[in-house]
This record gives sequence, structure tokens and C-alpha cells, in this order.
Amino acid sequence: MRRACFAGVGAALPSRVVANAEIEDRLGVERGWIERTGIRERRILGADESLVDLAERAVRDALAAASVPPSAVDALVVATTSSAYRFPSLACLLHERLGLRAVPAFDVAAACAGFPYALTVADQGVRAGDYGVVVVVGADCLSAFVDPCDRATAPLFGDGAGAVVLCGAGATSADTAPAAARGILACRLRALGAQWSILTAPLGAPQVASVAAAAAWMHMDGPEVFRVAVEHLVDLTREALAVAGVAPADVALFVPHQANVRIIRMMLQLLRIDESRAMVNLSRYGNTSAASIPIALTEAVREGRLAHGDLVVLNAVGGGITAGAVVARW
Repeated sequence: MRRACFAGVGAALPSRVVANAEIEDRLGVERGWIERTGIRERRILGADESLVDLAERAVRDALAAASVPPSAVDALVVATTSSAYRFPSLACLLHERLGLRAVPAFDVAAACAGFPYALTVADQGVRAGDYGVVVVVGADCLSAFVDPCDRATAPLFGDGAGAVVLCGAGATSADTAPAAARGILACRLRALGAQWSILTAPLGAPQVASVAAAAAWMHMDGPEVFRVAVEHLVDLTREALAVAGVAPADVALFVPHQANVRIIRMMLQLLRIDESRAMVNLSRYGNTSAASIPIALTEAVREGRLAHGDLVVLNAVGGGITAGAVVARW
């Protein structure tokens, strides 16, 4: 059985930093009001930057870390819901930037859960023997889709991109049990279409603040999103761990979607996981949607928080409602 192993990680962020004070002044709220979410600042694309710019930087970063040239890539999967075009896909724009061969390149749209969805697609391709090297990207700029005067969404979202390189590897004699294998051990996805209305961004949502129609902006029912997110992050993570044949106590690092520190803390509490075993960086970047997990994973690797053989869990909930959890051995 071939397994998809993490060979390299990379990330890229816009240069513009927007602190809470700027947004609090605009919203007319007191200082410190936003920080209850765990966010202190976020990065926003400037006029001279684009999402494909960020994605290209993240991928080149990951390829360099993996010592893999673009010419060796067999497939490119991009998790995003904020591409500049209906078509071509962001993946095709990135394909051209990277100078890839005529290999598959496509987007996966699952909102903030896009990265686990894209990883699952890539893992299945590797396991089937179709691909030896797959680049998986999470890239979003949802800051452009929030009403700048909406207290529910304006403080939360930032822009960014992250990428991982997956390489296929066969089982070895040391892999006596699935849980002992290096690479992705289990992926579990779900969708809750009946709850679609609690988190939406209409097609053609405005990307300039001058558009004032409330119906055109992102809408979020915060309390309901919180409840659904915690419930399904916990449930799906337990399911993925069980499929992998490991327990929460075996996991060295949890890398959750960076949406709200209260969601992360509640999830960890219900899973009986100490916060010291979670990678949390949303204080500096806010919610970067599909990019949040690969950005956090990149920082965790560079901080030395993952060693060879460590178990890691990646999980996310997003609009749809979509949810995904991935268990891997580093």
C-alpha cells in the first residue's frame, strides 16, 4: 500500500498588517472587544498583491523544503473559495506560474474545510498509484467578502496561502500496523447541507467596500456556527482517530482550523487534550479559511514542534456546512 507522506511545507502572507484597533475604530467598539476571539491582527492583500502571488510563493517554499523541483509534480490540488475567476481555476493560474507539465490541476471548494478535503483527494490519488508527488495548497482572501461594518465577520478574516508536498511511499517491514506507518493514516469528511444558511457568501460577493448591499456580503450566524463547529470537529476527529487506530493521547500535535480561539479550546477540552499540544497562531493572522491549516502547520514545523514519527491531526469546519479531519504520522 502506497501512502502519502508529508515531504515539505510552505506558507506566504500579505505584507499589510491590520491591527484590531483599526477595525474597532471603524466598528465603533471599545478597545479589546475583538481580542476575545483570540485575534490581535490579520494580514490583508494590498493593491500590488494577488492570491495567486501568495499561492506561488507558498508552493515554491514547500517545494524547496521538500527538495522537489516543479518538474516532478504529478498533480496540483488547490483549496479555495476566493479565486479571482469563475474559470480558469486558481489551480490553473498557479500551474502556469510554476511551469508545470501537463498534469492535473483543479480547485476544491469546501470553504474553511477546504484543506482537509483537498488533502483527502490527493491522498486517494497517491494510494491508487496515480500520482507520486502531489502539491496541495490552501489559499484564500475572504477579507474582500466581508462587510467592513459587520461586527460578526469584519474582525475575523485575513488573507494567506499555505502548501504541502505529498510524496508516495510504500510500506516497509517496520510498518507492522497501520498506526505505525508514516504518512496519512486516515481522512474523514462530511457535509451538513441542511445547515448551509448559517454561513454563506453569495456568488459575485463584492470585493470593494463601496458596494453597500447587505445581501451581497458574507453572512454568519455566529452562535450557531460555534455550536456546529465544536460538535463536528470533536465527532469527526474521534472518528478519524479510531480509523487510524490511535487515541487522542497518542497525538503529538493538533493543528486545527484557526477560526476562533474559543472554538479551539472547547474542542480540545472535549477531546481531553491539553492546549500545549495544539498549534494556534490566529492571534497574528485571523481566519485565513482554507489557508489556515497549512500556514499553522508550516510554522509548527519551523518551530520544531513535529519530529519524525509524531502523530499529527488536522481538522476544520467551514461553510456548507463542511468538515474534515486528517490523521498522519510525520
